[in-house]
Amino acid sequence: MDFLDPNKLDDTVADSANMDMAEKARIEGEIAELQACLNSATTPDQRAALQLELGRNLADLERGEQAWLACKQALDYFLRQENWGAAAECCNVLYLSDQEGSLSTLGQGVWLAVTYPINPEITVELLHHIIDDTPDDSDGAAVAAATAAFIVDVRTADHQRREDMLFFTQQMLGKVARRHSNIEDHAQFNYWIKKLELDQPDKFLVRLRNIVDVLVQEDWWFDRDELRARIPED
Repeated sequence: MDFLDPNKLDDTVADSANMDMAEKARIEGEIAELQACLNSATTPDQRAALQLELGRNLADLERGEQAWLACKQALDYFLRQENWGAAAECCNVLYLSDQEGSLSTLGQGVWLAVTYPINPEITVELLHHIIDDTPDDSDGAAVAAATAAFIVDVRTADHQRREDMLFFTQQMLGKVARRHSNIEDHAQFNYWIKKLELDQPDKFLVRLRNIVDVLVQEDWWFDRDELRARIPED
């Protein structure tokens, strides 16, 4: 892993508090259209997809309770259909809705996104939330950043945005290194990586599992042991 300037990390998370009126009006218009489409949806697939998009828009406007209600129904459906990618997206929106169970949904979304080969961009976004919500001196952020870099490396061989995503996750890792241990140069970074064993997936993925357990506690909405048992052996 190469060290990159952590100050160049592009923050892609929208700040709805600074959203201008035109953008709010646009999102309100999309919400009205989605609600109209929901009323005429003819299949469960259509309805769940619309609920996910509706929840995303409501979360953008910080209407968290409404976002939660819309997206939780979609999540339940996608879990039944074993559509793990869409389920992870729902978990992301439920986390962003900032409700009582949001940390639990973040943990469950991370579990799904790391366990199954879904869109790596969703996986990275979920892991980035752990970094944002973790104290600067906690190893948890380092584990999340290392996992994001690892997932992008192994899942994007044919992805058209592979180089951009590799660059972004390396920036994530560099930013965490700086805030965690005041890392400023390449030699320090390499030492930090080895010290925290962030170059050993078999070790940092176990630590990520512990982070997920702390986030979710006993509030699992699916049987992860049963799902794990059904994953084919390589």
